[in-house]
Amino acid sequence: MLLLILLLCASPRALGQVEDSDFEDDTDADLADFDLDIATRRVPRQVKTLLTKEAKPHIQELSVKTTIISRYAFTAVYCAMLNRHSAATEGVFQFQIPADAYVSNFTMIIGGRVYQSEVKPKEKRVKQGNDKPKQKESGDTRSESDVEVFRMAVSIPGRNRAIFLLTYEELLQRRLGRYEHATSLRPLQLVSRLRLDVAIVDHSLITDLEVLPLRNGRSNTATGPKIPAKPEPPVTTVIKNDNNVCKITFSPNIVQQAKIATNGILGDFVVRYDVQRDMGIGDIQVLNGHFVHYFAPKDLPVVPKNVVFVIDTSASMLGTKMRQTKDALFTILRDLRPSDRFNFVSFSNRIKVWQPNRLVPVTPLTVRDAKKFIFTLMPTGGTNINSAIQTGSTLLREYLSGPDTSPNSVSLIIFLTDGRPTVGEIQSTAILGNTRSAVQEKFCIFTIGIGNDVDYRLLERMALENCGMMRRIHEEADASAMLKGFYNEIGTPLLSDIRINYTEDSVQYVTQHLFTNYFNGSEIVIAGKLTNQSAESLHVQVTASNNDKSIILETDFPLQHRQTETEKHVKAAAAAMAAVAKAPGSEGSQRLEDALGSMAQDFAERVWGFLSVKEGLRSRLRSQTSKERDDHTQQAANLSLTYHFLSPLTNLVVEQPEVLADGSMAPAPTITPAAGEVVSAVNELPGDAEEPKLQKSDGKPGSRTSSLSNMIGKVDKKPVKKSITISKTSADGDPHFVVEFPLSKLTVCFNINGEPGHVLRLVSDHKHSGVTVNGKLIGAPAPPGSHKQQRTYFSTITIVVDQPRRAYIEVTPKKVILDGRDRMVLPCHSSVVVDSGALSVAVIGKSNVTVSVGGNVSFVILLHQYKNPAPYQRDHLGFYIGNSKGLSHNCHGLLGQFLYEEVGLAELPAQGDMKPSTVLKVKDRSVPVVQKSRRIYSGTQSVDCWFAKNNAAKLIDGQYEDYLMSHMFDTGDWPHGTNRV
Repeated sequence: MLLLILLLCASPRALGQVEDSDFEDDTDADLADFDLDIATRRVPRQVKTLLTKEAKPHIQELSVKTTIISRYAFTAVYCAMLNRHSAATEGVFQFQIPADAYVSNFTMIIGGRVYQSEVKPKEKRVKQGNDKPKQKESGDTRSESDVEVFRMAVSIPGRNRAIFLLTYEELLQRRLGRYEHATSLRPLQLVSRLRLDVAIVDHSLITDLEVLPLRNGRSNTATGPKIPAKPEPPVTTVIKNDNNVCKITFSPNIVQQAKIATNGILGDFVVRYDVQRDMGIGDIQVLNGHFVHYFAPKDLPVVPKNVVFVIDTSASMLGTKMRQTKDALFTILRDLRPSDRFNFVSFSNRIKVWQPNRLVPVTPLTVRDAKKFIFTLMPTGGTNINSAIQTGSTLLREYLSGPDTSPNSVSLIIFLTDGRPTVGEIQSTAILGNTRSAVQEKFCIFTIGIGNDVDYRLLERMALENCGMMRRIHEEADASAMLKGFYNEIGTPLLSDIRINYTEDSVQYVTQHLFTNYFNGSEIVIAGKLTNQSAESLHVQVTASNNDKSIILETDFPLQHRQTETEKHVKAAAAAMAAVAKAPGSEGSQRLEDALGSMAQDFAERVWGFLSVKEGLRSRLRSQTSKERDDHTQQAANLSLTYHFLSPLTNLVVEQPEVLADGSMAPAPTITPAAGEVVSAVNELPGDAEEPKLQKSDGKPGSRTSSLSNMIGKVDKKPVKKSITISKTSADGDPHFVVEFPLSKLTVCFNINGEPGHVLRLVSDHKHSGVTVNGKLIGAPAPPGSHKQQRTYFSTITIVVDQPRRAYIEVTPKKVILDGRDRMVLPCHSSVVVDSGALSVAVIGKSNVTVSVGGNVSFVILLHQYKNPAPYQRDHLGFYIGNSKGLSHNCHGLLGQFLYEEVGLAELPAQGDMKPSTVLKVKDRSVPVVQKSRRIYSGTQSVDCWFAKNNAAKLIDGQYEDYLMSHMFDTGDWPHGTNRV
């Protein structure tokens, strides 16, 4: 509310009303708006050219302010965007935020009007029948990633300004003895006034502070590539460190920005630091009835560990992944301590154990033999995750029950894979149940996924249910460095079985306070509410096991003193931001200071809320019963609404202005546009993700970029005719299925009323031609006046080929992933043709994708994309069978079963009051049908068809549920044999 009032009271210029002086006709006058810091500096001709060619609204100012109070970071973003043209133009505000952060406010000011966001609960999904209760979990959480992109597109009236304000919050995690805060600076254009301010305020002395060079990779915090011993901070960076308060400023002018990157993708501004801490029970902050306890002991003896490495050696690991994994394992072997015990398990179709039935001590001889085993690993075959986990668990469990086990050692499995289960047990729920039974709460599982084809939900649940952590390594990341970094995080256990207790009846709603392990360089953070704020002290007791003994730490924290100390450094944070706000040339600084200040006053409570939501989501993921799941979901959703967090259980809703033809704005309905949601950052930033792979090559032998470039047949630069003439046999829209029977000169249609998250088998010819096609459904609300409660569309289509070798294509409305001879990602907004041996793909930008298998099978996938979607519109796909000659007569699936069928029509005579009816004769079955008309090919054509009701009952073999697949790459056979009866 404070932020909203302040914005309404701001000056007309700040609120988007633009003076005539902002619109001089000549270029030099336009450039006068740019703050070059030094008035006499000449703007290079190349920079002028870039600016004058800009058709989109120009970002006049981008200010980012972060206040970090005791490791909890509040970040506010101010973006002022100017439309210099007389006509209305779309402006797009987008900003990368850390995946672990929560957006807590978004506000737009357009044409002097304020549009304030609301956080609302997501609608509860309709439950399935009792026979398949778990199928819909796949869409419940956001995918684990380093960053996500907040994006909002809005129409800006001619000669007007739009202002966007975004705030988000995150708790910094300590890894390898450092906290790291990264701010994305990727405005996608040169900015007149760009400024970043970071203020770090802590109760303890700030140590080891460093600002790294701008980082443009996707490496994960402290686990990424090594930073030079003395990294140089970015140009213009100013650092002021005063013991407990540190202020950092980065403000490159437009010329300096152009020297870094002319496309406006500067990179991540990264700050690393630690705080001075004493051996003992940790530090407690108290503010307004809440407390936060930070526990990170040091100088403790290392606890021996028993570790089994379970490594994926399936065929997809061939090449760089396997080489980097081996490099990391060689390094990890050198880091094992003499008191440790270890073993290796490799898995593909087969399971191989280095030292059967035992864990071996670390000696020069065992390390040498282990290196030989690692060196001989050869990628081949499929991915048997279930058997691999069972084998590793049995090894560790039997060792722990034997006589050689150290009583206080820490036991863990490090599990690495780059794929989904394809061999043996492939059902996620079964794998998780088997894993729990095998682990028996005796050790922890730490999971690592490499690339984009991993079932990260499975790995996350496997880790959470077994006291571990999951880490994601992106396809283009340095897997070797990331693996070494992750091992370093968990390679030095100092404590086990940690329990932290507080004065009974003095606290309530305490977040997680039982921890299986504490690793060197990390930190345990607990928050809670105080039931008696007038109490003199809070008694804290920590019990844990270390090496060969138990540890008990106890102390009394004086509450009033802690309250005073916490208030003091909150005021210091406010003072640091106030000093920033006085910086010249920034309209947004003062507003950002107030936005941050109002939240910082309650930082302890917000830490509690943040941790409680995270804990609720983890508990929800671990739930074994629907009641447990519902309870955790409700709790986390309520807290998200209380603290205005955009979490996986909430939506951010913002009223979006409608700009009329005369330039004025009419009231617009409240919508939840896809553009305003937080989405995965993959492929969202042109020039920073996948596209450079297709356009640039370093030319070095073995270069992945080079090999991808060689695969490209051609890039269509001329306008492409988007009309297509293909078979009517298709699945498009809601989805509506259309089947053309050329021999019978009939067309039949039916609907499938599936559920969001369902994976449908469209074509199944795995045993013969080797082709399988699956489609995944996404949900959307029904349009006003519709008789339906919701609609479903295809959000993803996968085409898997197993002959002559396994390859696949995955298509979404935004990208195409091709994994054949090599792996590549193609954006759907540009045209390109790629041949990958058995598979080839032709993308016509923003129109369609044609996939060819050999020379006699082809499929066409239409791209349905919305520029400004209504609430009931979702980007989706349409699937059409182009050429089916290469598919066998045994082909099956919702569409495939009809490719070689002949059908006929019959009219049943009237009975009683019933009128005559028409039935379709198919496979000796009579299916009631009625005549309908369907629009296909993106609505460009209509087709008359005979419609079968009730989810195609009797028309299709079996029941609708028989066509539900466990995952997108499932190539299992039709359960009832062929389509012949």
